[in-house]
Amino acid sequence: MDVRIGVVGFGLRGHLAREAHRPGAGSRVVAVCDLSERSRAEAAEAFPDALVTGSLSELLDAGVDAVMVLTPDDRHAEVAVPALEAGVAVFCEKPLAISIEDCDRILEAAYRTGSRLYVGHNMRHMPVITLMRRLIDEGRIGEVKAVWCRHFVGNGGDYYFKDWHADRSKSVGLLLQKGAHDIDVIHWLGGGYSRRVQAIGSLSVYGGIQDRRDRSGERMHDWFSLDNWPPTAAEGLNPVVDVEDISQVNLVLEGGALASYQQCHFTPDYWRNYTVIGTEGRLENFGDEPGAEVRLWNRRHEGAAPGDETFIVPEAEGGHGGADRLLIDEFVAFVREGGATVTSPVAARNAVAAGVVATASLRGDGGLLAVPELRPELRAYFDGGQVREDGAGHERVV
Repeated sequence: MDVRIGVVGFGLRGHLAREAHRPGAGSRVVAVCDLSERSRAEAAEAFPDALVTGSLSELLDAGVDAVMVLTPDDRHAEVAVPALEAGVAVFCEKPLAISIEDCDRILEAAYRTGSRLYVGHNMRHMPVITLMRRLIDEGRIGEVKAVWCRHFVGNGGDYYFKDWHADRSKSVGLLLQKGAHDIDVIHWLGGGYSRRVQAIGSLSVYGGIQDRRDRSGERMHDWFSLDNWPPTAAEGLNPVVDVEDISQVNLVLEGGALASYQQCHFTPDYWRNYTVIGTEGRLENFGDEPGAEVRLWNRRHEGAAPGDETFIVPEAEGGHGGADRLLIDEFVAFVREGGATVTSPVAARNAVAAGVVATASLRGDGGLLAVPELRPELRAYFDGGQVREDGAGHERVV
């Protein structure tokens, strides 16, 4: 029997809903809720047998087993909390929310109700990341002591400065909105969450562009083009542009490992480069798509040297190097059976927390700030597979 899925928000992230629609193969989209007339029309075409509505309560009353929250980030909590309280499983797209308070409110609701919570950090399923994680787990570089990430966001102008992402009231900033994905990976590869962070950054390019446009009703795919170059020639930016387009953050992880994350939204190329340094070697990826290389050094060399071993990132089908399909596979299995998952609500919350505090440091004096910790009982609950010691929690199998 298919898991019956309701989707809230069928805009830019609607591809995940399409991935989850597998009639007769385990999951089926049976209801879609969106306030946009365009999105409702597209949902009706994509899922002709589904209920399409502008009412969240109507969707929740439609007998769904799970809800996918694919709205803009500042609206995640206002959808996720009622869905959890309605007793259905929730898939919340990353970042979990745009404030620590809203993240904790979502986790508290899942803990209180026993409804299952899953967060869509698809990078934990990306082949380049799982390859690096496997090599670390195998002890190939010893104990991890440092993780460095450089993110060249070559499409940053089109992706983040022509809609709501550029408005800090809706996104906080790109160290959170964009960086939460990489911060989660840094935590995962580094073996601990951030305890202290320090950041600097600026609005170096896009703030000086005066060509602005209200793009209400448009989506990124409507304006995206690789011909939009150089960044200083960008047109039609969001009316409000008050987030940084270049930033860097230093992180002290629990356990003592050090990390750094650099993000630039006006580079000519678009990829992530991770370096992981351990007590017995280091890893570094060159490219982040299937077919790219991860190189490992575990012997001493005089100067620069080729990797002692080279690993090819495996091929996979689907978006984000196959990660989107694996993400949905894991979510549907989690709705049915519960248990441990590769993604983690605690990790998702802590990625947001690090991004929020880093942004505060960036917009302050660049000082080293503490990251608030999650309540111990909540961390234990989610780390333990979302089953409380008193046995509370939904055990329904669809």
